[in-house]
Amino acid sequence: MAPSWPSYLALHESGELARRAERARELLEPCVVCPRECRAARLSGAACFCGGGERAMVCSAGPHFGEERPLVGTGGSGTIFLAGCNLGCIFCQNYEISHLRQGVEVGADELANTMVRLQARGCHNINFVTPTHYVPQILAALVIAAEAGLRVPLVYNTGGYDALQTLRLLDGVFDIYMPDAKYADGEVAARLSGAPDYPEVMRAALTEMHAQVGDLYIGPDGLARRGLLVRHLVLPDGLAGTSEIMRFLASLSRDTYVNVMAQYRPCYQAHEHSELCRSITADEYRAAVQAALDAGLHRLDDRPRQFTL
Repeated sequence: MAPSWPSYLALHESGELARRAERARELLEPCVVCPRECRAARLSGAACFCGGGERAMVCSAGPHFGEERPLVGTGGSGTIFLAGCNLGCIFCQNYEISHLRQGVEVGADELANTMVRLQARGCHNINFVTPTHYVPQILAALVIAAEAGLRVPLVYNTGGYDALQTLRLLDGVFDIYMPDAKYADGEVAARLSGAPDYPEVMRAALTEMHAQVGDLYIGPDGLARRGLLVRHLVLPDGLAGTSEIMRFLASLSRDTYVNVMAQYRPCYQAHEHSELCRSITADEYRAAVQAALDAGLHRLDDRPRQFTL
């Protein structure tokens, strides 16, 4: 049974949340927040691979109704799109945000106010999209937001390229982890996202996330309260290594909630690469879903799909 209130409130009341925020800030200079450990002096104004500096950069914030069903409900998921990314995916569908870094820098007070406003608008959770490189800034803002009355769960909506030392600072902070599981093969990850160590980093990160929050718990109202929800985007010609990914997810738990995503389309620089310049076929998608079932997974996202099974 999931707790009846967001877990970060207990950390806030004890003062531990503020201590976590301080420890996270120490990771910014030299920056070792993410697995790239590019060691940029972010507190002194230097930018990392991700484009992040001292302050968070927000592209947009508002209720979002296109997320997974357990996050949306009637009020939507309170989504905060953060600019920049620690991955370099050449097919990114949000490249204006991730690569071009369209957004506005905000301080902790403003980011906290954004969270509280989304809650006031009836959003069921606060959903940080691409939070990895801004964990210290999110924690600093959360201290303020919790004091101001924030009470909804937090969603960590990540590409799955996360450092264990950073994730361990989030234990008891985020109730819902929603990572991607992008690739099973390092050579593919290097070619498509500039991250040759992605498979092992992702596996370690998802293992830590699952250890913290367990399988996805959905309340009687159909809303997620706590747990792990994994996204896997099916790529053309099996580039994502779907069967191996599904076996890994099943090794975490056969109750892992998985969204097998069909919406790949060539975006950003994908048209320049023959292996990525088409959408996936219905047969490729059916094979991906079957791979999940063959691995023993049974909690697959049940929204209407692009392809009929």
